[in-house]
Amino acid sequence: MGSPVGLHRVLEPAGVLPQAAWRLDTRPEIAPDEVRIAVERLNLDAASFRQLHQKHRGDGDAVRAEVLQIITERGKMHNPVTGSGGMLIGTVDQVGPDSPLGLRPGQRVASLVSLTLTPLAITDGLARWDGNSEQVPCAGHAILFGRSAAAVLPEHLPAPLALAVLDVCGAPALTARVVGGYSRPRVAVLGAAGKSGALALAAARRAGAEVTVGVVPNDVEYQRLTEAGLADHVVRADARDPVALSEAVTGALTGHAADVTVVCVDVAGCEHGAILATAAGGTVIFFSMATSFTAAALGAEGLAADVTLLIGNGYLPGHADYALELVEREPAVRRLLAARLSAD
Repeated sequence: MGSPVGLHRVLEPAGVLPQAAWRLDTRPEIAPDEVRIAVERLNLDAASFRQLHQKHRGDGDAVRAEVLQIITERGKMHNPVTGSGGMLIGTVDQVGPDSPLGLRPGQRVASLVSLTLTPLAITDGLARWDGNSEQVPCAGHAILFGRSAAAVLPEHLPAPLALAVLDVCGAPALTARVVGGYSRPRVAVLGAAGKSGALALAAARRAGAEVTVGVVPNDVEYQRLTEAGLADHVVRADARDPVALSEAVTGALTGHAADVTVVCVDVAGCEHGAILATAAGGTVIFFSMATSFTAAALGAEGLAADVTLLIGNGYLPGHADYALELVEREPAVRRLLAARLSAD
């Protein structure tokens, strides 16, 4: 019998959950409550891919070799530097008789849990991937536990687009929940032209934001987000520069700080700027895997900032359906995400 949280798959160290483990058991035989997925594509999270790409100075072959090494050594895609992984899509291959996930063999699905806790074996050496994009075509298998989550892929969306959306589907759901708790709040989204940022902007507007500000780092993303029309105001600022970021946000909001600030930037060092740009009584939502809890907590203390700090954990009930609905009903979101995928 397996453990619903995957304890039986932990090889080392003993006594920890799969996400905290160094190495997992990837044997294809499943426990009664497990599901085996024939994997066809991985989506590396943005922080992990950026770290690998920068480490190897854009050498795709070296990036591919390191990703394969991580998966082979650890039995999962768990970047030891960033601590993050991503998610996958594939076809349900076998379902244990006691699985509570409601899946059937032959369904194409996306995992809604991190690759950092998903047993994963690759059989093709990542031969079809050039190492220069977050999405990784591949062959192999993965295991979902009894207490996991997966979404059946919609037939009308291209698989790469569906994968990109489901990889960040926690962001718009939590943004909508938080924004809905305020009366006509001012909302700022950092990294607003990215996948999670674009979805968060659309969710904020739908949830009742009075005004939205999209913060981007360069002219290319400024033009992309401006053309999409997802934000009321688009500003350029380095999210790692607290004063410049705060001035950009308050300038767009005619002297006001944001009531809700959503951080979707995949680089470290954005905590203090996000806090400084947020009004007293406001909320900062951190969706970046590059976020430092220590920097956020101590930064808020040092600034005497009365703000609520939330770590987006990537899961809310119904988050996958909500994100997919946004893509279907907001053409600007779909166009922006498709353009990003094409550029990548």
